[in-house]
Amino acid sequence: MRRLTFPAVVGHRGYRARFPENTLVSFSAAVAAGADMIELDVTLSKDRGVVVIHDDTLDRTTSGSGIVRETPLHELRRLDAGTWFDNRFSAEPLPTLEETLALVATSGVLVNIEIKSTAWETDAPEDAIERQVVAMIRRMQLIDTVLVSSFHPGFLENIAALPVHPEYALITNRTVPHDIVDLCTRLNVFSWHPHHESLKQSDIEAMHQSGIHVFPYTVNNPEDMIRLVEMGVDGIVTDDPELAVSCLTPYRRSVKTS
Repeated sequence: MRRLTFPAVVGHRGYRARFPENTLVSFSAAVAAGADMIELDVTLSKDRGVVVIHDDTLDRTTSGSGIVRETPLHELRRLDAGTWFDNRFSAEPLPTLEETLALVATSGVLVNIEIKSTAWETDAPEDAIERQVVAMIRRMQLIDTVLVSSFHPGFLENIAALPVHPEYALITNRTVPHDIVDLCTRLNVFSWHPHHESLKQSDIEAMHQSGIHVFPYTVNNPEDMIRLVEMGVDGIVTDDPELAVSCLTPYRRSVKTS
């Protein structure tokens, strides 16, 4: 990946604290707030389009209902993805990955694409989501500015097997595997993204000794932000990138990551 400021501020689903998550307006706001990277979630539509949404169902964050995977892309595109948050955002559509990347590509901000575990397909078809994501990144010439992440290590293994691919990251929940350092090393990840409440100093040190960056999520309290940075993390994933930039500015430095 290209030059990155550390500790990096990663806008979780854009600027989730003040805008409807995983929408173009949220991503634009995160960029304007000074985020170094935006994080977003992707899964497949019924007709295998790559769409940006966190949940497997439409009910919480759109005007629709039902399962994303059972809904065609043209129907998803007609949904209102903003009113649930505030009426001011009633015109916000559910975005595709391609238009999201096109929006952010000119901003100089990196993108972290999380592939939802429920999109995993054991038979790895030619249009599997991880193949589509990497092909899109390559076509848009964004290999050096995109990080692909997932809780499911199978996606990372499949991406690693492709001849040209972006960097990738493993996400874990509050229960950290006892062999997490060995697992991340075996997968050859760029970074590890643990839940911030489960992170230990020894984990950070061990990851750094293996050349792996650490970006805990979802950190929204200023005291936690500073505590984690002083522990040595390389960045934080946060719902409020503006607050994080304000808190972490005294600690920030620009370094070349690869």
